[in-house]
Order: sequence, then structure tokens, then C-alpha cells
Amino acid sequence: MPAVIDLLNDDPRKKGDMRHPEKAHRPDNPIQRKPDWIRAKAPGSPKWAETNRIVREHNLVTVCEEASCPNVGECWEKKHATFMIMGDTCTRACAFCNVKTGMPNALDRYEPEKIADAVSKLGLTHVVITSVDRDDLADGGAQHFAEVINAIRATSPHTTIEILTPDFLRKDGALEIVVKAKPDVFNHNLETVPSNYLTVRPGARYFHSIRLLQRVRELDPSIFTKSGIMVGLGEKRNEVLQLMDDLRSAEVDFLTIGQYLQPTKKHHAVIDFITPDAFKAYETIAYTKGFLLVSATPLTRSSHHAGEDFAKLRAAREAQLKK
Repeated sequence: MPAVIDLLNDDPRKKGDMRHPEKAHRPDNPIQRKPDWIRAKAPGSPKWAETNRIVREHNLVTVCEEASCPNVGECWEKKHATFMIMGDTCTRACAFCNVKTGMPNALDRYEPEKIADAVSKLGLTHVVITSVDRDDLADGGAQHFAEVINAIRATSPHTTIEILTPDFLRKDGALEIVVKAKPDVFNHNLETVPSNYLTVRPGARYFHSIRLLQRVRELDPSIFTKSGIMVGLGEKRNEVLQLMDDLRSAEVDFLTIGQYLQPTKKHHAVIDFITPDAFKAYETIAYTKGFLLVSATPLTRSSHHAGEDFAKLRAAREAQLKK
């Protein structure tokens, strides 16, 4: 029987509140005990240790650790790590996120080669690259994304590449730079329904994010598009269904839905724990709306099972084209 960890009440990866100075004076939101269906494998296996060694040797940042992902034990055991480029400090201060906020350091010019080398050593057939928001950069980090993609292509030409990008808000021309590098999957998460944006994602704009995904489709229809949300933040069911329609209007291929888990007492409270049956219902409805692929479970995260999901996504498109 695999070891399990009662996530975030007793999480050895949890970081201190000083990662979020902007939240220091907010009132505490007590962290609720999670229901029995929210359990994950604890990190620490030999294969996990090997992934950890490669990440440390290359001085790389992973969203698995920085965002306190509940699936880190399972994914790292399979040598699946989601690399977070452009540093560990984000210029945004979203109420749900455990990534450190503040003024980032300068870009590491050698990071693309470091990422490419780690991808090669891990033997990845599919890699996910994400980043912090870099509102301090003129292009939001678009050129750096392109350089990382190109470096991976040079050393691991058969590896498929999935990127999870910021919104490039007010960064004219940035999206075009990233799309030109031709990632296989372009993911940008909406995170939550529009009525929650002022409290959950105040630095972003819902319809800008929708338009970003739609624009990827217009620039290069061969690139798969993907987006994800968290539930349990007080959203209404009809709002989730409307969000699905908005994503389908932008021809998004793949939708992920997962349970929001509160990282610290200073973060946004969990309003509801959504049941597995409710997740299954969301999945069924999303498929009827035309998504090629849907992942909706309490522990679903954007890059969880990304390699397996990419194979399913490609097969689904091929089946659709045959029709």
C-alpha cells in the first residue's frame, strides 16, 4: 500500500508565509481538514530521489515544489518534473498561489541549455515548461520561452513540448514570439470563473486570457490549446458551465479541472470540497460541449499525466479528422 500524506496540513514541502509579504497583514483563513478522497503518494522513493538529484544538479526551479503540488511524489517517481523558468519569484500576487512574490532577479542566460540538458538526462518523451509572471520584462519573457523550446528541440528532437504560459497582458507581440517557436501544446490557465477574478486573480483579465487562447489557434491551428481551472473557490455550477462555453468559443482542445487546496492560512480559503461525483459530472458535460480531452478529478493539475494526456489528445484529433 503506498504511503499517503494528508496534503497541506502536514506537508514537508510547505514554505513559510514570508514568501508572500503582500499577504502578511491579511486575516487568517483556517485551513480545513481535507476529505478522505484527497490523498496523494508521499515523495521519497529512489526514482523520486534521482529526479530530485538532476533538478538540484542543474539548479533548476520546478512548479512541483514552488506551488506545493500534491502530485510531486507520483510524478517525480516517473521522472516527470514541470520546469518553471525565469526564476522562482512572481510579479503577481494571486490569492491562491504559493509561488513566491516580489521583484525577480535578471534572467539566467544559460537556463535554456540547463533545461535542455535536464530533459535529455531524464529521458523525457514529453516535457512541460511553465514560468512565473514577469511583468517587469518588456516581452513578459516570451523570447526566453522561445529559447527554451529551441534548446530542447536541438538536444531532444523527438521530445514533445508543452508550455504553460502567463497571460502576456499588455505585452504586444509577445504571444507571436512564443507561437513561432511551435510548442506542441500551448496551455494558459483561466484558474477560476470571472466573478472571482478581483479576489482570486486580481492582476489578470478573464476575457484577455480567453482571447489569448483564441489567438494561438488563429496563429497556428496545429498547436493544441489547453486551459485549466480550480473549483472550491465559491464558484457556482452555472458559472463553470459558462466558462466551458467561453473556452469552446476559443476552440480550446483540452480542459483540466481540479480541487483548490489552500497553501497557507494567509491564502484564499477553500469554500467547498467538490465531490468526485461532481467532478465526473463536469467531465461528462465538458465532453458534450466538444472538448477533445477533459481531466476532472480532485487531484487534477495542469501538468499531471501530461505525457499520457498528450498521446490521448493527438489520438482524439486524428479520430475527429477522420470523421
